[in-house]
Amino acid sequence: MRLLDTTFGTAAEHLALEEAVFLLADRDSGPTELLHLWEPDEIVVVVGRGSRVEQEVNVEHCRQRGIPILRRCSGGAAIVTGPGCLMYGVVLDRGNLPVANQIDEAHCFVLQKMAGALRRLGTDIEVAGTSDLTLRTGHSTSNDHPLKKFSGNSLRWGRSQLLYHGTILYNLSRDAIQGCLKMPPRQPIYRQQRSHGEFLSQLSADPKQLREALLEGWQVTGTTDRWPREKTSELLESKYGSDAWNFRH
Repeated sequence: MRLLDTTFGTAAEHLALEEAVFLLADRDSGPTELLHLWEPDEIVVVVGRGSRVEQEVNVEHCRQRGIPILRRCSGGAAIVTGPGCLMYGVVLDRGNLPVANQIDEAHCFVLQKMAGALRRLGTDIEVAGTSDLTLRTGHSTSNDHPLKKFSGNSLRWGRSQLLYHGTILYNLSRDAIQGCLKMPPRQPIYRQQRSHGEFLSQLSADPKQLREALLEGWQVTGTTDRWPREKTSELLESKYGSDAWNFRH
């Protein structure tokens, strides 16, 4: 696996880049088996491919504060990212991963890989819900909720490739998240109706530690500066820079 570590551009450009890499790899015309790492320099809301923005996002709050609302190419509910939230994505060849032929198996494979990598930092990490990574913060009792989420994830299937991407909270204000997002319409059982502030946690790590843990966990053997500039620009213009895509119903 190769590392594509990008530090340029807006969140919209990074989302366009990630889909462009995935689409070209799926057509056997681009690099495969990539780990993509990036971090926004401003607060951004990113909704899922099938999300209804008005159901999941406090739109007026975001507009008043100039917070962009974008839509990604994969499923799941809305997330907030920004400085203090490392974004990752992996493009995997399904032919090399027999377990990645069912959605549940794909989630399990990647999340266990991510959990194993991040446990190198000494954190008490567990997989929970459909696609969450959590920290165990105490003992489970009838009045206690020991699991707190620090990573939300989603996937997109291709003909031959799998795109799996998500968030790693390490220093992003939970107040920012609570202000931007409504309570999600679909919740994992373990959340038990907790507010964003009560439900979310952060990894005790810095960006360098997180990157090193992921590089080791995914057995990255080198870097690449090859990325599909033309396709990225095309997607940015037709989708990620367009309200027709970002606010579609």
